[in-house]
Amino acid sequence: MLYTYAYPRPSVTVDIIVTKKEKKSEYILLIERKNEPFKTQWALPGGFIDINEEIEVAAYRELKEETSISDIKLEQFRTFGKPGRDPRGRTISVIYIGKLINLNQEIKAGDDAKNFSWFNLKVLPDMAFDHKDIVQYYINNRA
Repeated sequence: MLYTYAYPRPSVTVDIIVTKKEKKSEYILLIERKNEPFKTQWALPGGFIDINEEIEVAAYRELKEETSISDIKLEQFRTFGKPGRDPRGRTISVIYIGKLINLNQEIKAGDDAKNFSWFNLKVLPDMAFDHKDIVQYYINNRA
């Protein structure tokens, strides 16, 4: 039996920044959203954490479901939780980052992703939610 809590609680998601280097440029993988909110807009791969799921496990699961990427090492980067960032309700997102080393692995859109594309970090499209702010923070604060 679940405990009933008198105060509203936020949802928790994971979003994943996947980058790769080609020649002298760095690219980020974005998905085109299949569903509302922000249907057909570009976004980071990610989604909601299942109720009994470890956060890191959710990051790997969501990345695999939406892009088929599994050969990657992810590390936790930062948490974003500004109220109003998701029109579905109060949502906190734990951001993971990973560099794609195996450029030969197949990538294909799946689950909530209609399509995917690589974008140069210097030329980003408009993005869903606050994902452009998240990517900009990554660009400004990466090691």
